[in-house]
Amino acid sequence: MMKVLAFGDNLIDTNMLKSGLVALEDAGMEVTIRDWSHSSTEELQKDNLIVEQKGANAVEVDDSLLGDLDKFDVIITQFTPIGKKIIDLAKNLKYIGVLRGGIENVDTEYAKKHGIKVMNTAGRNARAVAEFTVGMILSETRNIARTHAAMKQDVWLKEFPNKDNIPELGGKTIGIAGFGHIGQLVGKFLKGFDANVIFYDKYVTDSKGFEQVDSLDRLIKRSDILTVHMRVTPETEHIINAKRISELKQSSYFINTARAELVDENALLDALEEKRIAGAAIDTYENEPLPVDSRFLKLDNVTLTSHLAGSTGDAFKNTPKLFAERFLASLNS
Repeated sequence: MMKVLAFGDNLIDTNMLKSGLVALEDAGMEVTIRDWSHSSTEELQKDNLIVEQKGANAVEVDDSLLGDLDKFDVIITQFTPIGKKIIDLAKNLKYIGVLRGGIENVDTEYAKKHGIKVMNTAGRNARAVAEFTVGMILSETRNIARTHAAMKQDVWLKEFPNKDNIPELGGKTIGIAGFGHIGQLVGKFLKGFDANVIFYDKYVTDSKGFEQVDSLDRLIKRSDILTVHMRVTPETEHIINAKRISELKQSSYFINTARAELVDENALLDALEEKRIAGAAIDTYENEPLPVDSRFLKLDNVTLTSHLAGSTGDAFKNTPKLFAERFLASLNS
């Protein structure tokens, strides 16, 4: 009988794990759940940020959660870091399941050396990110967030940085750089606004009813709004660089709800400060949380959010079930 250990946290708690992993128990597996929750979600996110920046061995898991690890064949985690210590203790470990798209909290090289297969849950928050992206486009182009902030200060705001260029989405050309699950959902949603949706993705061969552009530079030059949904790889790091930002029209808007590493942040800031583009909406940054002296905070033509795009209750709640289905399918394939 395969034995499974699942670590809960503040966002995917033990009750969500218990209900979401029922399929594993129904398949004859023994599931044990342990709680790696912090005193607050903020504290959990601090540890997660350290792990994302410094790797899976940068944060220690309390020994009270690591008893009898040698009896488990599978460890399932969302944020709990699975580094060398845990892998060494889990001598019979065959699989590590990660309840998120990325696997930054697993020492994948060390796991590979020990013959352990690491599985993520790609697309688990795709709808959350796609819906958020549309919200960011509307918030920036229609001044929703900045008007709200002004009204909180008893200011009835009517003057905006884009006052001569407040668009409707209907008829505008929206370029999507990266047309995976998230990009396709964004395109589907924006078609409902009668937007002209075009995309660039050299790994996609089926356009699914959208116009595919054969180069990123052509996509950028044509876009009234450019939104990025690529994975970070050595090839895509800073793929939105100073040259490409300069190719955006002065009336264009730039949206990033994907990884900060995709964008040359200083080049984007220069363009915003110099009003070379109309505005931007940004959810991820090179330094998080944003430092108090960040150049972003001095701008009046950006909408800023605190790395929220993928965080919905539905995404967290449904992820264990999605992983269980995919894990069982992989065992049976």
